[in-house]
Amino acid sequence: KAAAHEIARVLRFPAAMKLESFSKGRLELVEYRLPERSALDGVRLLDIYRNARARVLICAVSRKGQTTIPSGDFELKTGDKTYVTAAPEHLSAFFQYLGVFRKKASTVMIVGASKMCYYLADELLHMGMSVKIVDQNEARCAQMSEQLPRALVIMGDGTDSELLAEEGIADMDAFVALTGLDETNIILAMYASQLNHCKVVAKINRRSLMDLVSSEGIIDSVVSARDVTTELIVQYVRAMEGAAGSQIKTLHRLVDGAVEALEFHVDRDPDLVNVPLRELKLRSGVLIAGIVRRDGEIVIPGGNDTIRAGDDVIVVTQDTALQELRDILRQG
Repeated sequence: KAAAHEIARVLRFPAAMKLESFSKGRLELVEYRLPERSALDGVRLLDIYRNARARVLICAVSRKGQTTIPSGDFELKTGDKTYVTAAPEHLSAFFQYLGVFRKKASTVMIVGASKMCYYLADELLHMGMSVKIVDQNEARCAQMSEQLPRALVIMGDGTDSELLAEEGIADMDAFVALTGLDETNIILAMYASQLNHCKVVAKINRRSLMDLVSSEGIIDSVVSARDVTTELIVQYVRAMEGAAGSQIKTLHRLVDGAVEALEFHVDRDPDLVNVPLRELKLRSGVLIAGIVRRDGEIVIPGGNDTIRAGDDVIVVTQDTALQELRDILRQG
């Protein structure tokens, strides 16, 4: 169900490879790879912030296996995997500025009538999308059409290119491969990408295949039920370990677990509250990526901003052992 929810979020914002949310969706973090001839190739982050007319923050960059929490002087390059935080409307404005904004998918084809498919299709239908499901198992198709009467369920071989063409794969806004075989999902996703420049998502569980597909940018978005579940368990365990006054509310692992984005609720900590951010002595590899005020106001922080009691604070860090917000400060 969690993996299905992750796919649904990406279909809502197809320009992203992956989308995570904080503070009940008020602040979002998207993963985006710079394509060939990107407008951002060779551009400094400071210049992007100056010209984009959208309040965003690029809080992590992965380049050829190296991960950086970048400063304003950092220059982006083609192929970089970037992690961008902003309020949802500012994310849309930023991707429009880049000329790569894609509207929410409205027609989706899913191959593989699994339990994950059920949860995904149910969520997409509630979002107002049109959903077509293909599977060759008669019993699964019958069950799916019974449970999801608003979805169109087709019994047939999802790897049959003639069947996919007949069912309008070329006209779909999004294609999701959810069969039980990773290799089949990769091939189907690559086929859909070549046939139609739609949003493509594949479920892949084997780590070696995930690494291969992700590093080469072969498929738009890849989802692993194992990774999603691991993230939820880590979030729960770390929240239980944290101090009562500064618990982890949300945790997302980025760049294959090398970086974490954590959301903390802030109480009256004198070392953190009402101190301009430029005066905070942060540990290296730590960035305050966003602040959500008690009234819902979103702050993409600058040096003059302060953390207030009652805020939710999003921290991006390469130190994957942070347990409470004050751990971001240098000791001594």
